[in-house]
Amino acid sequence: MDRNFFVLEFLFHFPKKSAFFVARQHGNTPYKPLSKLEFVGNSETGKVFEQAVEITAPTGETLQIRRVVVTLNKPTRKGDKNLVLLTNLPEEVDPLKVAELYRERWGIETAFQKLESHLDSEINTLGYPKAALFSFCLALVAFNIYAVVMAVLQAAHPEKVIKNEVSEYYVAQEIDVATDGLLIAIPEDEWGVFAHARPSELAVILLNVAS
Repeated sequence: MDRNFFVLEFLFHFPKKSAFFVARQHGNTPYKPLSKLEFVGNSETGKVFEQAVEITAPTGETLQIRRVVVTLNKPTRKGDKNLVLLTNLPEEVDPLKVAELYRERWGIETAFQKLESHLDSEINTLGYPKAALFSFCLALVAFNIYAVVMAVLQAAHPEKVIKNEVSEYYVAQEIDVATDGLLIAIPEDEWGVFAHARPSELAVILLNVAS
């Protein structure tokens, strides 16, 4: 998660739920070093260092975690030369893997950006938290469907780079504009094949359509 979500009270719930986090350290987050920062290897983005630290919750509760610092080969867009991560992952998870896991967050960020821009996942008029959350969850389901469509197109046309050939905006717009007409024109029982097909059968159907 991004540093803006680095809330100590929140993070202390992870180990209680047998869960793990990799979070970018916020500049105002206090920590107590338990060991020296040591070089552990090189990643694709820079030199990786690690140390053990202790953080303290507002309640006074303490938690011993790992602090992974990536000295970047190329500064971020905001000019940051170091990427500092905190994690409660166990020692058997290599620090280089921790750095790699955080890099994958950008893929998630891109997905959320598409959800907001193409599928209207953030509707300002939904003032009730549960209504906004429900709308957002529907957008997540829609994004999974979109991801399947793009993957099937890429599989059916491997010689092309589908993300460069097919407009995500127009795919979303086509669904928004054409769905009501399709539901009127095509009898309800014709849609049953999509609901009842096994994943392997559905893959064959979608590949045929994509071809």
